[in-house]
Amino acid sequence: MFARLFGRAGIAEDCQGSATVGDGFDSAFAVLMRAGFRDEYIYRAAVTHKILMGIHSLNTACMLTEFRAGACKADLVILNGTATAFEIKSERDSLARLANQVANYKKVFASVNVIASECHVRGVIDTVPKDVGVMCLLPRYRIRTVRDAVDQPDRICPVTAFESLRTAEARAILKVLGAPIPEVPNTMLHRAMREVFTALRPADVHLAMVSTLKRTRNLAPLRDLVAQLPSSLHAAALSIQMRRSQHDRLVEAVLTPLSDAMSWA
Repeated sequence: MFARLFGRAGIAEDCQGSATVGDGFDSAFAVLMRAGFRDEYIYRAAVTHKILMGIHSLNTACMLTEFRAGACKADLVILNGTATAFEIKSERDSLARLANQVANYKKVFASVNVIASECHVRGVIDTVPKDVGVMCLLPRYRIRTVRDAVDQPDRICPVTAFESLRTAEARAILKVLGAPIPEVPNTMLHRAMREVFTALRPADVHLAMVSTLKRTRNLAPLRDLVAQLPSSLHAAALSIQMRRSQHDRLVEAVLTPLSDAMSWA
């Protein structure tokens, strides 16, 4: 599939004879970075490079992708001292669902940002509340903050946050907060734990959720892998689950001469 797609796209023809598979991905990424071509992955990569690995680091922060929040899924969530959701609105996206998405995110995350193309910025500002941050991905792959998000952990809904968590994570949060963990059959556990969360303070739940998710979804073990991959694949490596045994195979693959890889077909 790799060889077929790169052949159809003409990527290999634009690379030097000594290029590797990793160089080929970087060349493809450079094409997709151009304004008008940028899809959601380019925006994910920008947040990964400029915020997660630029302002923060894999040692201190964690990134979640497609994280459930009420009736929606947040494109990206960065956990540092707080939980910040990022909704992406690329050139190819519509703003039709934005108001509903933001309303759901605010039930789970203390801070919400919309990162959009220049053509959407005005529409985003007119659509979302003033406590929602607005960012713009500029043509030169830079992020400009149009409006800062307001961090409000006390506005979240503990029950909605609970519904976003794995059972083990919800248990861990109750333990951190000193709340009772229901001793009931597994078939009744979800409902019982949900009732406990209804009585908890929003800000306390949010703080415990951030610390718990940073531990359970820790990205620090991926540092060595990311360091060996081309920058175009960093966002993918941090969002796609792989077994540790697959890391070396992936690195070996991206180091393969592109001319050899084109014969994989």
